[in-house]
Amino acid sequence: MKGSYDNVALFYDLLARSVYGKAILDAHRFLADAVPAGRSVLVVGGGTGRLLEEMSKIHKGGLQITYVDISKKMIEISKKRNIRNNEVTFINESILHMQFHQQFDVVITPFVFDNFSDNTTKFLFDKIDALINGNGLWLFADFQKGEKNKVWQKFLLKSMYFFFRLLCGIEAAHLPDTASLFEKYNYRLIDKRTFYKDFIYSSIYLKPGTWRQSKNI
Repeated sequence: MKGSYDNVALFYDLLARSVYGKAILDAHRFLADAVPAGRSVLVVGGGTGRLLEEMSKIHKGGLQITYVDISKKMIEISKKRNIRNNEVTFINESILHMQFHQQFDVVITPFVFDNFSDNTTKFLFDKIDALINGNGLWLFADFQKGEKNKVWQKFLLKSMYFFFRLLCGIEAAHLPDTASLFEKYNYRLIDKRTFYKDFIYSSIYLKPGTWRQSKNI
């Protein structure tokens, strides 16, 4: 399946740890900590489901989570995670093709947009924006071109894209400019944390119209 991580699902976490240490997990933990209790949550491209466990460590129950991933093998691994008493609906489908009949309090996109071309990124951003309710949060994590160590970052990015284009068939060849889209859609940045010498970041965005503190919502 084009754009699917089936070919790397079994060793994805090991690969991430070998390259980034705990940075990917720390980025997930930062987002999980921002999820309010008792809310509806859409996770797009959740991968192996480590994010589910991190949310469930904080919230023993009460979350209604819709978990979407295009990779069947990633979904299979995610279903084995300890979700405690939270409710999780797993959907093995591309977010690009799905039709939803509800909005969500929180949408989480962990390392998703780096898979897509600029045109697809704009389409997906618009689609996800429509899925967040008027009091909603968009929790976002991805790679970025930081100010430090630009040479090694450029080399690592090229290596990553070569690897995942070859094995997973992703369409992207460079990082999309999602920051300008959040600005265009008037999202308010509540908090941001960087990891791995600023190469990885997690951000908490508030949809326009409502100002709230990130954890007391």
